Amino acid sequence: MPAPDDFRSQLETLRPYLLRYAGLQLRDAAAAEDCVQEALLAALAGQASFAGRSNLRTWLTGILKHKIVDAIRRQAREPALPQEGEDAADEFDALFRRNGHWAERPAGWDDPDGALEQAQFFRALEQCLERLPARTAQAFMMREHLGLETPEICKELGITPTHCWVMLYRARMTLRECLQQTWFGR
Repeated sequence: MPAPDDFRSQLETLRPYLLRYAGLQLRDAAAAEDCVQEALLAALAGQASFAGRSNLRTWLTGILKHKIVDAIRRQAREPALPQEGEDAADEFDALFRRNGHWAERPAGWDDPDGALEQAQFFRALEQCLERLPARTAQAFMMREHLGLETPEICKELGITPTHCWVMLYRARMTLRECLQQTWFGR
């Protein structure tokens, strides 16, 4: 176990990563800061339980995931205000013809494994995620990044499974289109 001062400095060096991670999940800088603060306080309180069996970043991310889920639960209990851009159906519908086929077929991705390894790809993905409506991005991140199942997402967001599936589908299609333009189409 590292010395208390060394442990604190290691925690502080991971703060920017944790803030970016929480910000992508919550899409609210204040809520992300609160979650990171709570995670860091929990880490300091539980320093004795960190046995070093995992990387400190991995351990902190696990704590942060729980804090993010708690924040999402708190948000679900509060009445939601209408979000701008939540009905971006017109933009989405423009991607398809009336018969349901692509209006313009997306180009093939040459080497997705290689692209995933590049930090530039993740910046492009973050920019595309920021363009999604807040609740749609939140549902997508809960599913794909936090690994929550549909019933859990529905419970946390207060939506039906059908609405969840539609949100996830729209998120995937919009992200694909955005990545096609900003990353793969360059």
